[in-house]
Amino acid sequence: MKITKLLAVAGFLALGFLPIHKAYTEDTTQYWMKIRAEDKFQRTLIANTGVSIETTREDFVVGIGSLEEKNKVEALGLLEVSFPLTAEMDFPSKDAAFHNYAEMTDKLRSLTSQYSQIAQMSSIGKTYEGRDIWVVRISGDLAHADSLPAAIFMGGHHAREHLSIELPLYYIEYLLTEYAKGNPRVQRLVNGRDIHIIPMVNADGAEYDISTGSYKSWRKNRAKNNDGTYGVDLNRNYGYGWGGGGASTSPNSDTFRGPNAFSEPETQAVKKYVEDHQNITILLSFHTFSQLILYPWGHVYDSIANARDKQVHETMAKKMAEWNGYTPEQSSDLYIASGDTTDWSYGEHKIISFTFELDPANSGWGSGGFYPGAQVIPEVQRKNLEPVLYLIEYADNPYRVIDSGSGPIFKP
Repeated sequence: MKITKLLAVAGFLALGFLPIHKAYTEDTTQYWMKIRAEDKFQRTLIANTGVSIETTREDFVVGIGSLEEKNKVEALGLLEVSFPLTAEMDFPSKDAAFHNYAEMTDKLRSLTSQYSQIAQMSSIGKTYEGRDIWVVRISGDLAHADSLPAAIFMGGHHAREHLSIELPLYYIEYLLTEYAKGNPRVQRLVNGRDIHIIPMVNADGAEYDISTGSYKSWRKNRAKNNDGTYGVDLNRNYGYGWGGGGASTSPNSDTFRGPNAFSEPETQAVKKYVEDHQNITILLSFHTFSQLILYPWGHVYDSIANARDKQVHETMAKKMAEWNGYTPEQSSDLYIASGDTTDWSYGEHKIISFTFELDPANSGWGSGGFYPGAQVIPEVQRKNLEPVLYLIEYADNPYRVIDSGSGPIFKP
């Protein structure tokens, strides 16, 4: 089917995105889909149906969506394979090495109590269901940390992406324990920086995903929508470019953007926290999966207009890819997605911003995807340690990566 015809079909499909005011009664089953897509424009057409695209390949994508969204993809003539997701396809309930909310909270309390001279734990706000959103702040000079260069790391925007929580949690422990051991590199970084780490932004969704002992492939938060459905995609709810492509207006969609920008308490809390710490120069948000390093823009195909800012993002992404083996690229080179964290942090605050889509590279129930098994945790933590330390290193001035004679102080 020619792209012009696809665009025409997409225009008719957009009518289905009008707000729904009646109680939701349709099938709530999620479907795995292999969808033909030959370029970023076709991928954006797919994203605009509300399907959550999880893997991109040269001529197809893998996505997850509702029956309604599967029907829209079929109408585009692009659906190749689909099947409903059921509990039998999930990993066993005891991935013991992963941390649930209570276990994460206990670990953070233990670590910050043990290393209280360089670490503080606090709540940046509460989730829709009233859980605290915890942040750990690490610095060798906590009393004057606001005067130091700062970097912020976040995980767990999407509920089913449990691996994205394990990395920030591990880096908190690594920085604190290595500092105490006398690691000179870590001591220098911690003493000269203000480091903020939020392991689990979407605590309600993460808990819901594991609440029955088998995974639900849940993505959103747990806000109750006006039509009786649940959840807003927090990574489509940020304010810069909100309401554009790749973010659904259908409350039942995995990529539902919410009724307005920053409608959710979780994104409101992140917004306020970042804006209260004007010394933040670098942001990294962990997601899964696909082994990618992404940078703005996501809501438009255009590149960053400021040549130096564009070069900094590209240079840092390529350097970090040398360590973790991921593919560096602009977010919208995959497909248009509006309202995400990094478009907002860079667009509103000029923070140099990245998203890591962690391992694995491929989807596949029982062999990857969102539930790759606890055995992958140590290796993924290891391969992304150097990028994290690199970002902390350059928080004093990210432009050092492109300015002649301003290389790193440390040698990896």
